[in-house]
Amino acid sequence: MTTEKKAREAELSHSMVHYLLTIHKLKEDRGYARVTDIARDLGLTKGSVSTALNNLKKKGLVKEEEDTKFLLLTDLGHDEVHRILSSRTLLFYFLKDFVGVDEEIAAHDSCMMEHLMSAQTGKKFFDFMKNLACSCEDLSKQGKLPEGFNFKTTLDLCEFKNAEDFMEGQKGDKYLDEDHH
Repeated sequence: MTTEKKAREAELSHSMVHYLLTIHKLKEDRGYARVTDIARDLGLTKGSVSTALNNLKKKGLVKEEEDTKFLLLTDLGHDEVHRILSSRTLLFYFLKDFVGVDEEIAAHDSCMMEHLMSAQTGKKFFDFMKNLACSCEDLSKQGKLPEGFNFKTTLDLCEFKNAEDFMEGQKGDKYLDEDHH
């Protein structure tokens, strides 16, 4: 079974995504994640966090260390977090830079849509944005863009070889730390 198929079967809700991202963030910032930390960060009760975590464990995305009870993302969970962060980042910059949506709205909307994008769409979306951004950048340097066409994105996609490289490097962006859901 492919990772994509497993991920689709795991269908994540918006709130489940926030649990995964919170575990990831706590692990990155502190080196560990506990139910109490997640509850505090998300403003929820320990009981509701425990219930949600049981669902994520059943989906094979989260596991618990035996001796410490620290929560860890499984390999599948880690892949999902990077896929979601990549989707959110691409959607944010697409809405903000390509479409011209206000930054706050782009952050909110990208947060609402991040978990709905399949891995295949995410890869194709990356390719589309990279091709447009990098070819426009090259044409702009050559003075070959039409008068008044001033396309520029603040996300440097040209530095990445492919979508996998982009996904690997996703730790989130400054706006991802803000509460936009």
